Amino acid sequence: MKTLSMCFALITTVLLCNCNNSNFRESDFGDDSIVSIDTVQGTSLLGEKLVSDQPDREKDSVTIANFIKARKEINENPDDNEAIIWYGRRAAYLGDYLKAIDIYSEGIEKFPKDARMYRHRGHRFINIRKFDKAIEDLTSAAELIDGKPDIVEPDGIPNARNTPVSSLNTNVWYHLGLAHYLKGNMLEALDGFQKCLDASTNPDMHVAAANWVYMIHRRMNNTNEAEKVLDLINSDMDIFENMAYHNLLLFYKGILTEDELKDESQDVEYMNDAIAYGIGNWYYYNGDTTRAKEIFQILLDHGTWASFGTLAAEAELYRLKLEL
Repeated sequence: MKTLSMCFALITTVLLCNCNNSNFRESDFGDDSIVSIDTVQGTSLLGEKLVSDQPDREKDSVTIANFIKARKEINENPDDNEAIIWYGRRAAYLGDYLKAIDIYSEGIEKFPKDARMYRHRGHRFINIRKFDKAIEDLTSAAELIDGKPDIVEPDGIPNARNTPVSSLNTNVWYHLGLAHYLKGNMLEALDGFQKCLDASTNPDMHVAAANWVYMIHRRMNNTNEAEKVLDLINSDMDIFENMAYHNLLLFYKGILTEDELKDESQDVEYMNDAIAYGIGNWYYYNGDTTRAKEIFQILLDHGTWASFGTLAAEAELYRLKLEL
């Protein structure tokens, strides 16, 4: 009887999985849902394997449930572009960026004029260090949104107010700017982030873009232009999502100190990956390369490898290594 039950479970898993070109193997038996991913997602710029943790049934229960719901939706509506978008997003939230890329690749075949497919695939190419592919996708997205009304992009992980702060246009330009930044293409990165800043309609998105615009100007020795970015930054801005970027801008402006950015309760030296990179970069363009490298290395040792702060620190160390 036990053997028969195990066989039935195995057959059911295969039928539910529809496993062609899939990194996921899943079964859904009420509360006993199982989702497994291929853990190695790629290789870092420094030659390290990029490994995602297997989902934890208790800790990641909501994320797993959302993925299974999205998988069910795509099975029922395989030609629904919204279902494709969310299936890819839910896969990425579990850490399977390769799966997300596969999903959006299929989405592009079905909806070649939907800018969101390229925007999301470009984002995930950034996570796995495929910057040239990301630039190609995000440039395509930028061409597709040109001249069209902007649209709000709903959050997959809602913020404290359950109010999305980003849009399709700001996300396209933000990620395109980032991909160029990670490649060291500062002029192109500045263009992307400046367009993101220009398209921003709320304080949260403003500080997110302004942080990168400021840093790029400093890296390009455009001190006067960098100071102009700070003119519109103050402590009273209504920020409820991008507090790290806001605090960094207040630090650049001299309102906050470095110690006030630190969080001693964390394993890493700074509050989060974005702040750690911002502080390290501040030391770098102010001439203290030794301290900058120390902070970048701390971030690589303790940060989240898919975060943009860790990505940027990794890119800095990679370029410094090439210069030796």
